[in-house]
Amino acid sequence: MTDQTSTKLTFERELVALIPHLRAFGRSLCGNATHGDDLAQDALAKALASRDSYTPGTNLKAWTFMILRNVFYSEKRRSWRSCSLDPEVAERTLISVSNPTAALELDELRRALDMLPADQREALILIGAAGMSYEEVSDITGAALGTIKSRVSRARDRLALIFAEGAITEDHLPAHTAMAAIFQRIDTYRMARAA
Repeated sequence: MTDQTSTKLTFERELVALIPHLRAFGRSLCGNATHGDDLAQDALAKALASRDSYTPGTNLKAWTFMILRNVFYSEKRRSWRSCSLDPEVAERTLISVSNPTAALELDELRRALDMLPADQREALILIGAAGMSYEEVSDITGAALGTIKSRVSRARDRLALIFAEGAITEDHLPAHTAMAAIFQRIDTYRMARAA
């Protein structure tokens, strides 16, 4: 048996031994046995898919718990955007957007965000567009809480200056894709940090 095969089998054996702990941790996070088991299963799948990023000899339990925790918080962040819609309530409350320049303004914001330094853009998008807390962004990025607050503040100041000067670069992407581009950037940040 090769060293690589032995390492793989050891990883899988240790991962299987952690299943009861992951299930218990998942249940404690969400307060629901079924959902907790689903979280544990998702975390196990991600751990297996990312086994190359695990360093043998380090704490596998802590590594898998972090994956499970990230899965849980990712679901929480996404869940605010989805809810059941009662057709009758929707018919009475939904209105059409009457601002024809909204897409252009959002695209202008997207292009201005692209002019920010990468660390400031990441912090501002995760706080402003994804609706995350400073603490969550700190956990995701690994940067100190004060650093995240500073990045967001500097990003806002820089955006205000960019808009005041009117020096927003053109990239010739369709304006109607701005929202999708911003949400794609959010998903990219999350996935990069989860891996």
